[in-house]
Amino acid sequence: MRIAVNTRLLLKNRLEGIGRFSLEILSRVAKSHPEHEFIFIFDRPYDEKFIFSKNIIPVVIGPQARHPFLFIIWFEISVLRVLKKYRADVFLSPDGFLSLRAKLPQIAVIHDINFEHYPKDLPPLVLWYYKTFFPRFVRKATQIVTVSEFSKTDLIQTYQTKADKVNIVYNGVKTNYSPIEDAMKQEVKRINTSDCDYFLYVGALHPRKNLVNLFKSFDIYKERWKTSTKLVVVGNKMWWTKSIQEGYEQMTYKDEVVFIPHQSTKELRKIYGAATALVYISYFEGFGIPIIESFACGTPVITSNVTSMPEVAGDAAIIVDPFNIDQIVESLREIEIDSKLRNELIDRGYARCKLFNWDNSAVQMWKVLEGILK
Repeated sequence: MRIAVNTRLLLKNRLEGIGRFSLEILSRVAKSHPEHEFIFIFDRPYDEKFIFSKNIIPVVIGPQARHPFLFIIWFEISVLRVLKKYRADVFLSPDGFLSLRAKLPQIAVIHDINFEHYPKDLPPLVLWYYKTFFPRFVRKATQIVTVSEFSKTDLIQTYQTKADKVNIVYNGVKTNYSPIEDAMKQEVKRINTSDCDYFLYVGALHPRKNLVNLFKSFDIYKERWKTSTKLVVVGNKMWWTKSIQEGYEQMTYKDEVVFIPHQSTKELRKIYGAATALVYISYFEGFGIPIIESFACGTPVITSNVTSMPEVAGDAAIIVDPFNIDQIVESLREIEIDSKLRNELIDRGYARCKLFNWDNSAVQMWKVLEGILK
């Protein structure tokens, strides 16, 4: 069988959530099934490390799909040509975008539909594309994959699709995320925070990540307790908006915020491992990979009580209302001074992250593909 895959988000040194999902799932599925051919479709020159096995045929087609109008051209013209040329039996799209004109079975991986709930978080043209095309993608898809029970329910309720059409394939945590030694913790702090302890945020700098409330909470925390603890923010400013900028500029203690660009797994493990806690208080997530990465590194987590985050965190994190500044501030102080609580959360986190395994997730993805290929 020939399985065509949209791999446009496999980008060297720029793997965000969907890119990481694509990498972990596709590398395992392709290697585990040498009897099948995989057509990897890129929209720009690719890195050879993404050609995981000999049964992968890489294809580069234009235009580079980074704009709503280019999305339409890429999926409805360029991708369609590849599907026909290689006589693909199925098309798998890890970012949820499909070719509406294609006749073959298609699997859409839709991680979340945050744009349906917080439309103001996206630029108008991008919002138009998502609101116009995602309902069509859901109808077009032979099967849908999503990453949490929350997202499955959200898709079913929002688009009135059948429950047996939506499959859950959880994100996993890489095995090279693990605790670091005390000496390395001190080195990380020396390099990044002038030897100070720090709270950590990891992820895209996007409005739904609730950075404005994170900045407000950290500012009040600093004012109230006069500690030397800093806030480290790891991520690229691709979605950095005027409101986020204003929230940052209005901080009294903005000089205590350290910005670090997107990091490799090796470096991110160190940054996680030396943190006092991960503060991941998004107001909308389909999953929230940094939660389980932090668990694996032995770092406590503060996260939100909405969408998928309680499902992922279980009893292993402090759960807060992402819109309640006072509650967030109190959780920062609590996790900093209560060593017993910290140790309990660390132990629970180790146990919790074992539930999210990329090998198991790849097996679940293959079951969805196999069900179509039969």
